[in-house]
Amino acid sequence: MFDTEEFVETCKIAARESDAQKSIREILAEAVSEPGEVLKSLGEPSQAGLHKLYQADELTILNIVWAPLMTLMPHNHNMWAIIGIYTGREDNIFWRRVGDKIEAAGAKALCEGDAEPLGKDIIHSVTNPIEKFTGGIHVYGGDFFADGRSEWDPEALTERDYDVDRARRVFADANARFEAGKGAR
Repeated sequence: MFDTEEFVETCKIAARESDAQKSIREILAEAVSEPGEVLKSLGEPSQAGLHKLYQADELTILNIVWAPLMTLMPHNHNMWAIIGIYTGREDNIFWRRVGDKIEAAGAKALCEGDAEPLGKDIIHSVTNPIEKFTGGIHVYGGDFFADGRSEWDPEALTERDYDVDRARRVFADANARFEAGKGAR
């Protein structure tokens, strides 16, 4: 059975290891290998959002829920990350810098049960391409909410300071679109 508090404590211990990302990836992979257990603990996703499970200078653990058909602009973390999907699907587009803009450099679809690492220099955008909520546990090797990150304008692909409030508005707008669409069905 997945226990959120036990998972957080295990990750906190692993964060002190020499290869914390690898150790935590193994812990997260084991957790999402039984997605039904994670769902029992965290609940069936019904609203998009960034839900903190743990936050400190050296480690942040989030339960991120993507609304159906939601997209989040390109952004970086400036720290390693691991994404473990426990329901739905998350499509990542990876970007590389070209002059003062970025261009697409690759992609990876993450499905239920996947636990994938991201390097500290990765720039990615995220899309939930399916018509149901996607839930994932995201573990970061630092304080996810600290300053010093970037995001890229989704149209011009130019860099700007990351704005967590803007990201929260993207989640709120996705929830509003989902709610409005329920009436049309």
